[in-house]
Amino acid sequence: MKVAWMSVQPKIIPPMDLRYIPPKLANDKFRKMVEEGNDTTRVIIALERLNGSISRFETKIFGESHPLFETGFYYIERILKFLLWQRGGWKVYIYAPQPLIEFLKKIYSPQGTRSFDFKFMGEDVYEKTFTIVECKSEKEVPSEKETSQCLGRHLDGCRVGFDLGASDRKASAVIDGEVVYSEEVIWEPRKQSNPDYHYNEIITAIKTAASKMPRLDAVGGSSAGVYVNNRAMVASLFRGIPKEKFGEVRELFNRIGKELNVPLVVVNDGEVTALAGSMSIGDNAVLGIAMGSSEAGGYVTPAGNITDWLNELAFAPVDYNPEAPVEEWSGDRGVGANYFSQQCVFRLAPKADIQIPGNITDAEKLKIIQEELEKGNPEVVKIWQTMGTYLGYTLAHYNDFYDIKHVLILGRCTSGSGGPIMMEECEKVLKTEFPEIHEKINVQLPDEKNRRVGQSIAAASLPEIKK
Repeated sequence: MKVAWMSVQPKIIPPMDLRYIPPKLANDKFRKMVEEGNDTTRVIIALERLNGSISRFETKIFGESHPLFETGFYYIERILKFLLWQRGGWKVYIYAPQPLIEFLKKIYSPQGTRSFDFKFMGEDVYEKTFTIVECKSEKEVPSEKETSQCLGRHLDGCRVGFDLGASDRKASAVIDGEVVYSEEVIWEPRKQSNPDYHYNEIITAIKTAASKMPRLDAVGGSSAGVYVNNRAMVASLFRGIPKEKFGEVRELFNRIGKELNVPLVVVNDGEVTALAGSMSIGDNAVLGIAMGSSEAGGYVTPAGNITDWLNELAFAPVDYNPEAPVEEWSGDRGVGANYFSQQCVFRLAPKADIQIPGNITDAEKLKIIQEELEKGNPEVVKIWQTMGTYLGYTLAHYNDFYDIKHVLILGRCTSGSGGPIMMEECEKVLKTEFPEIHEKINVQLPDEKNRRVGQSIAAASLPEIKK
């Protein structure tokens, strides 16, 4: 679907994506059009998570009698989609015109175009039936009730920190906040259907790192996906596991913790990215973005806490082009996974005349392209320039949903000269299009050592050792 308000002209165009439509520019244009009109109506959205936690978002669209009324449907749908993957929620309360609510109920249903989101937010993550509730008045929309907790920052003792990516697994031995050993091993978890593969690889990683210390006091880890109380609710790493065996994966980390007889905490890798940033910077209000096999997001609040939000930015919209690439798992177009990950590099590589063999691992594919980048191949440089342009516009978009002072960019895609190239283009976009946001947000790319060591220490710091 494309509507008139989406016709925007970015001042800086990604060199390999001339049809890119930044959501920030499109949303701002729509909001300005609505504000200048004389027939408007409020839309209030509240998302309920576990334990009664509630997030709210308010905006306006054209009123029902306005000829552009239905142009607001796409705007609201994209906002709701973003909120679901940023905040999370199994029950959505909406105060809005009934035709809009019926539209949302139809597409966020088992047979609708957002059936993936319906199932994911319902039975997969929150183990409930995803529901959209129509509110007849503003008073029927629940009040905001956000919850947060202090997580990590424990540096005492002998700890193992691990990070599970789709291309490699990392593990480090950390003694009193100092990394004494670290390893990186290539694996391919997404292609495995036997849970024993994942168990054996993870327990081997932990025990190998632990063997480099006098004892093991605690284990902390990060992994792509959604984790609740150390339980893997949904994770792309376990995509190959049949549904009837997923229970073994869901309790995998709790099982390992019991077997090792030490405290074990595992959280989303984006949260560890943000935590690592907060710890290294010595400040809060940090958004962490890890660009690896997919895009992972995490957030540390201005108070220094972790929320119960999902921050699964891989599935949040970042491009309103109606012909944007389709994300293979969710089936949606223009979401983060195809813009801030090795999937983006692979998608753009053919435009740089780079042919990638099909019989090698994703890590090896990325290495081939990055080697061309280091050679100074000008067409390959455009891949990272394109990603940097995406990043600049998307950070401005994220700023509408997060209170941000710092953004920390990490991940395999930022290694070598790729990271600085992206940063240069990102800064150019923010300075040119959004000078106020550019003044407010500090975007950082840590050096190679801090990228690895900082993540290891942050992951290892997650559990508290009971005295």
